[in-house]
Amino acid sequence: MNNSLPHMRGILLTGHGGFDKLEVRDDVPRPQPADGEVLIRVAAAAVNNTDINTRVGWYSKHDADADDASWAGQPIDFPRIQGIDVCGYIERVGNNVSTQRLGDRVLVEPCLTESAGRKLDYPWFLGSECDGGFAEYVVVAARHAHRIESDLSDIELASFPCSYSTAENLLTRAGVEAGERVLIIGASGGVGSAAVQLANARGAEPVAVTSAAKVESLLDLGSAQAVPRNEDLVSVLGENSVDVVVDLVGGSNWPTLLDLLRPKGRYAVSGAIGGPRVELDLRTLYLKDLSFFGCTVLHEKVFPNLIQHIEKGRIKPLVAQSFPLEEIVTAQQIFLEKKHVGKIVLNITAAANPTTKTNVD
Repeated sequence: MNNSLPHMRGILLTGHGGFDKLEVRDDVPRPQPADGEVLIRVAAAAVNNTDINTRVGWYSKHDADADDASWAGQPIDFPRIQGIDVCGYIERVGNNVSTQRLGDRVLVEPCLTESAGRKLDYPWFLGSECDGGFAEYVVVAARHAHRIESDLSDIELASFPCSYSTAENLLTRAGVEAGERVLIIGASGGVGSAAVQLANARGAEPVAVTSAAKVESLLDLGSAQAVPRNEDLVSVLGENSVDVVVDLVGGSNWPTLLDLLRPKGRYAVSGAIGGPRVELDLRTLYLKDLSFFGCTVLHEKVFPNLIQHIEKGRIKPLVAQSFPLEEIVTAQQIFLEKKHVGKIVLNITAAANPTTKTNVD
């Protein structure tokens, strides 16, 4: 530790593995903004699948101890502060950043293309290739700290950045238009529930696939139809019945999704929690003239569009529960149970209190 810098509270990920790799510390050196950067006092940061995947080394195509277990396929520089969802306030600015930005309430774009005044060869992801929001302060390039004007709370705003930008990116890359039928696989999670709302905002018709227990919640959220995931989707929806598939799951049932797509349909994917390896019949791909989109790096218009959606009230936050920073393990355990709809958020400004829980409906 560099004891010459001011300290802050934070959660250090010390390596790939279990919950024991998460260390709650109060002596983490506070970062300082370089040229073109801003120092953000973090108010809230949400829990995501990427936090779990990075911790356990899931992104590696070899094993958890391999040197490719990050979003970019590079070694993680431990210790790392995770937290890809950040809502906070600009407290200091580096050179070449206007002091008028001091005090701005911001959401941080999770996909970073610039750091310390230089363009990155490959985008960094907050909490993976660089430190994120599971701490009292974080530093990012000023261009990635987007001012937000909203009556929503910090906890509610922290539910948006990663999940909603991922969902908007999926819809953008697939070119979803008004009137199109969009099938969303894994619709009750953060990205899936965001995709339901954002598809509606485009005038499309979202069809949700989720657990039987969450069907009503997805209908209330705005799905035109919600189908339990154990149902035979072809029997329920019919072959060639959807224009776009947004897939966050993958897994053994994957070939069915292509049967559901109409000719010239589009398939967009940004997750594989049901299994990363699938069986593809190339004849289905070329005979139906299908288009596939792997979606990770955000299109440049995605985050500014998301800010507009929030400020104009076109989408709403879904916060299942919040915890203080020190209860990171409990928050991740509840997240992994997958019984919630929406996001689980860490309240960074809350005082440590093992009994504190807040439900936000």
